[in-house]
Amino acid sequence: MSRDESTGAPAPTYTMGYGPEFQKMLDRRNAAINAAHLLPHLEPGMRLLDLGCGPGTISVGLAQAVAPGALHGIDMEESQIEVARAAATAGGHDNAIFQTGDATDLPFEDASFDVAHCHALLNHAPDTQAVLAEVRRVLKPGGLFAAREVFGDSAFFEPELEIGGLGDDRVWGTFLRLLAANGGHPQMGKELPRALVDAGFKDIRASASFEAYSSADDLAFLHDLIVGWFFSPATIKAATKLGLASREQFDGWRRSLDRWVEEPGVFAAFAWGEAIGRKP
Repeated sequence: MSRDESTGAPAPTYTMGYGPEFQKMLDRRNAAINAAHLLPHLEPGMRLLDLGCGPGTISVGLAQAVAPGALHGIDMEESQIEVARAAATAGGHDNAIFQTGDATDLPFEDASFDVAHCHALLNHAPDTQAVLAEVRRVLKPGGLFAAREVFGDSAFFEPELEIGGLGDDRVWGTFLRLLAANGGHPQMGKELPRALVDAGFKDIRASASFEAYSSADDLAFLHDLIVGWFFSPATIKAATKLGLASREQFDGWRRSLDRWVEEPGVFAAFAWGEAIGRKP
């Protein structure tokens, strides 16, 4: 699905949900790793907007970088905002303010931020350009926008078994099709530079990085994440209802996943695209 086209699919939903397994993945994120492309551009006193802030694990690092300037985090899910507020309080980040809101209808005045940031938001936002138009609106002239998003066709699992790869008979390929069916954009990481151009941003700088899993602890975490989310009753129901896979395929994939994590030399990595653009 293209960035702004409708497929006639059911009303978009947040593909990943808010279950405990996915929450553990969010808890692993931080600004030093997941916003490394943005940190060199931040200065004390800046006013920063963090879109789709989730539980605030990246936000608090950004808040520290711009203090005494304010960080405003926004997310559509109230439970995530509550966690983010608690994290800010625990870390002493008095300059971090969190609230619920819609990225396509931001509750802020025009030209009110020096920087806007998002991580894994545009992958899930059906109307990319509506989000970017709001970002441009709330940025000051010369303000920066930074995004980091997955591009699915460059992720890999070694050995692949039935886990990696893009085919209809693979776990990863099925996940990407489920994301698209929910109105998301599985390749947004590599589409970012063009999306920013289309939105009118200038001086665009793009980069890419991998999130790798190779240690025993990391692989155990990844295995449990896939089991807890991809093989959950809700995901299986959604994928089978859309005709993306059968229950028999899910049963076989689960056995392959359990074999995969026990293979010698097992390795997995997910590709992320990063881009920074400036509002003229």
